[in-house]
Amino acid sequence: MKLIRIIKKRHLICEGKATIPGKTVVVTGANAGIGKETAHELAKRGGRIIMGCRDMEKCEAAAKEIRGKTLNPHVYACHLDLASVKSIRAFAERIKQEEQRVDVLINNAGVMRCPAWKTEDGFEMQFGVNHLGHFLLTNLLLDKLKESAPSRVINLASLAHIVGKIDFEDLNWENKKFDTKQAYCQSKLANVLFTRELAKRLQGTGVTVNAVHPGVVNSKITDHISVMKRPFFSLLVKNPELGAQPSVYLAVSEELEGVTGCYYDVMTEKEPAPQALDEEVARKLWEASSRLVGLEEEGQTGQSSPPAEAARTESAQKHGQSPGPAVSAAGL
Repeated sequence: MKLIRIIKKRHLICEGKATIPGKTVVVTGANAGIGKETAHELAKRGGRIIMGCRDMEKCEAAAKEIRGKTLNPHVYACHLDLASVKSIRAFAERIKQEEQRVDVLINNAGVMRCPAWKTEDGFEMQFGVNHLGHFLLTNLLLDKLKESAPSRVINLASLAHIVGKIDFEDLNWENKKFDTKQAYCQSKLANVLFTRELAKRLQGTGVTVNAVHPGVVNSKITDHISVMKRPFFSLLVKNPELGAQPSVYLAVSEELEGVTGCYYDVMTEKEPAPQALDEEVARKLWEASSRLVGLEEEGQTGQSSPPAEAARTESAQKHGQSPGPAVSAAGL
């Protein structure tokens, strides 16, 4: 019976027919996988789509393909490397300067179970891309989102958050043996904690924030799955077109107007793992993240209610940059 439920869940689609002409949607990791299909579906619904991608050749090709298939000319490719604070800031500045509004921000990009790589700024790659990169980008676009309210932020999380733990003593895996699975789970737990804390901070602004596990999706994020596990893995996965449906649902569904701080398993609201409900951990993660990406010293982060408790100081030491992994849609 459980297997039957999993198979049925694989084929859920967003049945709502809502269109979004005049609305601007930013999708990260949009050159392939879930991100590309999300951009395609929202372009079909009339949105102005900004595709933020690291590989510009692939992103330009994907944008051209989407424009051709949807006959929507307002689909644009923009450079965004979530493993680089400099790139994130440049992307956000471009959006703020060139776009009149941002109605939906879909934090879709992610890396999974990669080796012990570091980002350009010295962060463990999965924590840096999956959490810190989107944390910074979202904060930099908050004013634009508030100006465009009612607006929505959608964070792609994962069922893997249920076994995640935030290690404030060593967020970047510098003082313990690296475990790529646990590093991934930490980053996905961070996505859910960030969602809940941001929703609290944005109460009354008209900006809603929700997290979603899109299901197990066959996308480039699975490149680092071991060869031995891939045959079993393939039995459970769904294609990127179906994997995009939960993001589309959260982006356009009228029934979700005003709904915030929630976690969705595909298209069903669920209670996340107990550790994802810990408000003190969420506040500490926010403060640690703010310091790591340099927002705290700039005074750019919002005030929490109640005020956030000071988190442990986490220093990010610079490391040599390793070859970057494919950045694409999260979904595990």
